[in-house]
Amino acid sequence: MKKVLAGTIAAFILSVSSTAYAADMQIKIQGHAIASDVKPEMKNNRTMVPLRLISENLGAKVNWSGSEVTLSKNDMRVILTLKSKAAVKNGKPAILDAAPYIKNNRIMVPLRFIAETFNGSVEYTNSTVSVEPAPFVLDGVKVTALQNEVYYTMGSIVEQINGSAYNEAIYHIFENKGSKVDAPARYTSSVIELTSGAYYMSGQFDFLDQKGNSIKRFDVYTLSHPKGDPDVMLYDATENQWYLFTYSAVQSIYQFMNTAGQNGFLTKISDTNP
Repeated sequence: MKKVLAGTIAAFILSVSSTAYAADMQIKIQGHAIASDVKPEMKNNRTMVPLRLISENLGAKVNWSGSEVTLSKNDMRVILTLKSKAAVKNGKPAILDAAPYIKNNRIMVPLRFIAETFNGSVEYTNSTVSVEPAPFVLDGVKVTALQNEVYYTMGSIVEQINGSAYNEAIYHIFENKGSKVDAPARYTSSVIELTSGAYYMSGQFDFLDQKGNSIKRFDVYTLSHPKGDPDVMLYDATENQWYLFTYSAVQSIYQFMNTAGQNGFLTKISDTNP
């Protein structure tokens, strides 16, 4: 009887210590500490974390509808079902070590499954779990930053994203541009020179190598209307070619940038806008 009681107490202590370990755990993605209103916890000896927190920092989009959650990034599409270990990865069945569930209106999922699905690695050190996204490589060169410059009437703001997953996700938005077109009849990067019917360069995006040299550059030009979304064209500066683009694509890019800023991956390099 004493042995049974001792075993029960030991199991209880182990369970409590495991839960405390998870609750005090710090999550880092590419060296950046990620804060969440719902702390990690242990289920079936697996670290469970808020789905959107991890997925978006790995460059994936999250769509939650009913009991189903769809994650998508480039050519990867994953479907998860609440309270079920069964998942679907690119149309093929997959089994999770622990079923997703809701806590404080957040979907909790196994960290390692999500990280490895989107080509990330997971490493535990004391009370810190580090997730390292796969390096983003363009034309055989590692991208270390995405620089965005926005021009205003009296100056500009330059910012850089140093998260490889964000940079890869944004690049693939540019990669899905429309058909080739001729340059617009009127376009400018200067607000002062902007005239009615002219396209204005609303953003310049430069993918940089370790030395700060440009690997690939895209310029986004918009033509505003009194009503409705603006027309958008994309200039591929590396190819010296214009393409059709969409306003929804531009919104997706800035959504990624906003999330990157919230999680410490966005740095302001200069601000000459008064």
